[in-house]
Amino acid sequence: MSFSAVDRQMMARALQLAERGLWTTAPNPRVGCVLWRAGEIVGEGWHEKAGEPHAEVHALRAAGERARGATAYVTLEPCSHHGRTPPCAEALIAAGVSRVVAAMVDPNPLVAGRGLALLAAAGIATASGLLESEARELNIGFVARMTRGRPWLRLKAAASLDGKTALNNGTSQWITGPDARRDGHRWRARACAVLTGVGTVRDDDPSLTVRDVETPRQPLRVIVDSRLETPPTAKVLAGGGALVCAAVDDPERAKMLRAAGAEVIFLANASGKVDLGALLEELGRRGINEVHAEAGSKLNGSLLRAGLVDEFVFYLAPCLIGDDASGLFSLPALTTLTDKRALRILDLRQLGPDIRLIARPS
Repeated sequence: MSFSAVDRQMMARALQLAERGLWTTAPNPRVGCVLWRAGEIVGEGWHEKAGEPHAEVHALRAAGERARGATAYVTLEPCSHHGRTPPCAEALIAAGVSRVVAAMVDPNPLVAGRGLALLAAAGIATASGLLESEARELNIGFVARMTRGRPWLRLKAAASLDGKTALNNGTSQWITGPDARRDGHRWRARACAVLTGVGTVRDDDPSLTVRDVETPRQPLRVIVDSRLETPPTAKVLAGGGALVCAAVDDPERAKMLRAAGAEVIFLANASGKVDLGALLEELGRRGINEVHAEAGSKLNGSLLRAGLVDEFVFYLAPCLIGDDASGLFSLPALTTLTDKRALRILDLRQLGPDIRLIARPS
């Protein structure tokens, strides 16, 4: 299907609106809507928070009677089911819009084409696929959760140019500069959960909160801790709400962690370690769309070996640390280069003196 220049301009605007919900819509997707009639925008809106009106409703309210006969540009197929709010497809029909263009079909099995079908049955012209890749990227975690049952996992790491993340005595602050660290907090703010391992908690005692950028909410802090070795005084537990996932039930240690405000769950694999795949599925059931991993080489390696890393955000500082320092991933030695893990680089840019590289498995 061909789209006009106006179609593309209006959908691009709808995507800009959708991005305003980057930090607030989970577990819902980020959605924007623009209403266009007679050569002008008559209404626009975006989904601001789960449980509150969707983007289409905000746009229809802004347009009022001017919505009749308008084209609605929506970054995600209008919903057709009753959730916390009524179906947006029905609201568009009642408003009398003449055409609906969706960037992509909703991957939610409760919708999955039913919204567009409902609109078409009411005599409204429908189309989809306009700027679909941009819309999918904006909701990549929601799409992942809906289609495979687990969140999108983005692994962040800061290292020297020779791939070292810390000295062999554990010192790691700071390899990269303030610009890179601030950018890392933006990714942390976007995520629904921050994942780390007990080794990082013991060595660095991080809080794993968003600090360097403004955010309306803090992500869930998740600790992979097979033997419940997280100190009850750890900063990551401050304020309550952290989730500790273990493999071995130690009632006394679990009691201390719960007293410190943490939730403790047990998900063991056959090796007596935390089942990382099961953990991500549990986070998916809790409505977590994007997970931001900041861990040491052991957990990084385990996530990579399990095929659970969807994206890498690497910050590389212009320095060399040496062979004895800690590396990015704990992985078995290769005997042939044909076994190397190939990555596809999506973005490469300089932040202050450092380089940021975003890549995904090929």
